[in-house]
Amino acid sequence: MSGFVEKPEPLQVPGLVHLHTGKVRELYQNEAGDLVMVASDRLSAFDWVLPTEIPDKGRVLTQLSLWWFDQLADLIPHHVLGTDLPPGAPADWAGRTLICKSLQMVPVECVARGYLTGSGLLEYNASRTVCGLALPEGLVDGSELPAPIFTPATKAAVGEHDENVSYEEVARQVGADTAAQLRQATLAIYSRARDIARERGIILADTKFEFGFDGETLVVGDEVLTPDSSRFWPTEEWQPGRAQPSYDKQFVRDWLTGPESGWDRKSEQPPPPLPQQVVDATRTKYIEAYERLTGLSWS
Repeated sequence: MSGFVEKPEPLQVPGLVHLHTGKVRELYQNEAGDLVMVASDRLSAFDWVLPTEIPDKGRVLTQLSLWWFDQLADLIPHHVLGTDLPPGAPADWAGRTLICKSLQMVPVECVARGYLTGSGLLEYNASRTVCGLALPEGLVDGSELPAPIFTPATKAAVGEHDENVSYEEVARQVGADTAAQLRQATLAIYSRARDIARERGIILADTKFEFGFDGETLVVGDEVLTPDSSRFWPTEEWQPGRAQPSYDKQFVRDWLTGPESGWDRKSEQPPPPLPQQVVDATRTKYIEAYERLTGLSWS
C-alpha cells in the first residue's frame, strides 16, 4: 500500500477542466485544448506522496525546467507555450504554471545514466549489467561509467514503482524507430546537460525524461533536469565507493529511514509528517541546486 497519504482536492478554475492529480503536478486543460501544468510543493519518497510540503519547491522545479529548456532548444523542441496565469487562477499559481502543447505521450521513462548508483547499482551488483547492458568489473557506488547509457523504465502510476526494462522491450512496445529516437534524444540531452552542470561544479549522475509526439516531431515534455528528476552531486564531494551527497530530497529519505521518524518502510503504514528542520534543509538544497546551475539568485 502506498500513494497519497492525504490526496488533495484539486482547485476548480473557470475555463479549465481538471484532468489528473500527479505526485507533484496538477494537470488541467484550457478551452483551446492546451494543457495547464501546475507544480505543487508536494514531495514523494519511497512511493508515498508525503503529507508535508516543501515551500517553493514547485516554483523551483518550474523555473529550473524553463532554464534548461532554453539550454536545450537547439537539440530538441519542448512542450511549453507560455507561463501566463489562466484567467481566474489563484495568485499562488504564479511561477509554478506552464501552458503546454498537448502531446501524444510515449509511455516510457527515458533514463540516462553517467554514473552507477540507485537501482542500477543493485542490478550491477547482481549481474554486472544495467537494464541488460553489460558493464565492466570493479565499479562501485558512484563510479563514472565508461560512457553514458540509456536505461529506460516503465512509467508507473502514483504509489507504484517504475520498473527498469531493456531497450529491446521498449522497441517491442513502441516500435523500433521510436525507440531509436528516444535513445538518441535522451543521450544527447544528457550529454549537453552533464557538460553544463560540470562547468558549475555539479555532477549529473543520472536523469529521466518524458517525451511525446507533436505530429511526427518528438518533443520533450513534463519537467527536465530538476532535483526531482535527476541526481545532482557536488563535484568537490564526489567519492566513489559510498553514497554521494545530493541536491535533492536525501534529507527526507534519511529522516524517514532513521530512528527518529519511528516509521517502518516495510509496513503498510503511511509515513509521518516531516519535522521543520528537515523541511528547511530540503528547501535549501532545492534552491541551492537552482542557484548553482543557473547562476541566478532565487530571492
